[in-house]
Amino acid sequence: MFNFKDIISGKILKYFKPAMIYGIRHNGSILPDTRISNTVSIDHKENLDLNDNVFIGHYTLIDASNGVSIGEGCQITNYISILSHSSHNSIRYYGREYRKHKDLKGYVKGSVEIGAYTFIGPHSTILPNTKIGKGCMITAYSMVKGEFPDFSIISGNPAKVTGDTRTKDAEFLSGEEQLKGYYEEWAKK
Repeated sequence: MFNFKDIISGKILKYFKPAMIYGIRHNGSILPDTRISNTVSIDHKENLDLNDNVFIGHYTLIDASNGVSIGEGCQITNYISILSHSSHNSIRYYGREYRKHKDLKGYVKGSVEIGAYTFIGPHSTILPNTKIGKGCMITAYSMVKGEFPDFSIISGNPAKVTGDTRTKDAEFLSGEEQLKGYYEEWAKK
């Protein structure tokens, strides 16, 4: 049994430190190139459509109660919330009566779709009813809701399109023919 002194001194952390788990078994399939932290919490795993070559970092929450789809090659960094429902309005409206009602007014439900090879920066929140295209980049601390086209750079609270990753990528890929071929293989789909 751990005592309080061990907990606050950090001695207990060596038993519970974050680690990446490689080769995920999900809904009857093996995703050999997917890496998920042992600190990730996934609610309603049966409603999560997860593709291979995905990275999900430490202390991330995925609420898939109303469906979440994460495309191939996505990088979801640390401290991310992906939510397919939210009661933030209805709890205020109902107050103490909140738990006594079934069809709550103001209760938001909706799926989340994250396109292939999208990057989500730390401390970002993806809200219900959101569709993010492929090849997007979401900057840190963004609050994302709505539809965003392929290759968008998405920033802010509330998040909006602030650029295009193809412009950024073209500069880097100039003169890199092999990398350009790899990039075009998935980007042209």
